[in-house]
Amino acid sequence: MAKTVKSKKLEFQMEGARLPEGTQEIPTPRLQTFYRETVVPALMKKFDYKSAMQVPRLVKISINMGVGKAAEDSKILQSAITEMELITGQRPAVTKAKKSISNFKLRENQPIGCRVTLRRAHMFEFLDRFINIASPRVRDFRGFSDKSFDGRGSYSVGIKEQIIFPEIDVDKINRVRGMDITFVTSANTDEEALALLKEFGFPFRKRDNQ
Repeated sequence: MAKTVKSKKLEFQMEGARLPEGTQEIPTPRLQTFYRETVVPALMKKFDYKSAMQVPRLVKISINMGVGKAAEDSKILQSAITEMELITGQRPAVTKAKKSISNFKLRENQPIGCRVTLRRAHMFEFLDRFINIASPRVRDFRGFSDKSFDGRGSYSVGIKEQIIFPEIDVDKINRVRGMDITFVTSANTDEEALALLKEFGFPFRKRDNQ
């Protein structure tokens, strides 16, 4: 039986059957093993860490999809929720407006988008697909900027089209929409966070002087 995400006035249907939780063993993601066997030794050597516990790690990946037209048509938000679930393999949470803005016909607590926070196996699986499958499908892709770190170990990137993910059927979408993705690490500096993502093979844009 399909489940729903409820808001004050609307219900958003979650499509597809669900496996009973805890009934299936999840295989260890490829990048999780790669981190332990390859990334950790490489960063220990690069930054002269004394212990593997000092090596930065990926903590979580947060994905947010804002849907401006959702205030006018709940079906648009329903489509965004369905697409987010297809992309991440996890049920999204509905985001709501924090305050009313009359110029945008926006009321406080009105659903305006959806978000997902990925951890552990889901996080590594998404990172793998994002680096190796989705990113190369970005139109005129030349790599992501390495200037979008926040100084506290997090890196954010904006995606303009959800159709770069192979889970999305272009013939079934009602419109192209973007999303913001934040990779949160335990690194203390931007340099360490950058090195961590590079070791995973994150496609940063190459500089002319490199």
